[in-house]
Amino acid sequence: QVQLVESGGGLAQAGESLRLSCAASGPTFSPYVMGWFRQVPGKAREFLAAITWIRGNTYYLGPAKGRFTIAKDNAKNTMYLQMNNLRPEDTAVYYCAAGDSSLVTRPGEYDHWGQGTQVTVSS
Repeated sequence: QVQLVESGGGLAQAGESLRLSCAASGPTFSPYVMGWFRQVPGKAREFLAAITWIRGNTYYLGPAKGRFTIAKDNAKNTMYLQMNNLRPEDTAVYYCAAGDSSLVTRPGEYDHWGQGTQVTVSS
């Protein structure tokens, strides 16, 4: 069974940076894609970025464009999200996910999710 564990969240001030990690475990872990999403209470889960596990193709939407960078380390089965120039509106629970669908922006297309890590940005 695939397990995903996020880490690296916490408190930051506006303008600072954080790097989130997502460590995957499980037999023969080799999804088509891994992604980062975030969610605030009362709102839908929002796609941020995705990376294909073998080729390393990357996809970004919305607030992730220009400030966030997704990366991976296949040897460590770990994915990262470098977040720069954080803003108070980036405050959310951040989730990583893994799946085999090419519809990378849709949360419902992912098969495995982490438990989430809280990011809080103060002004």
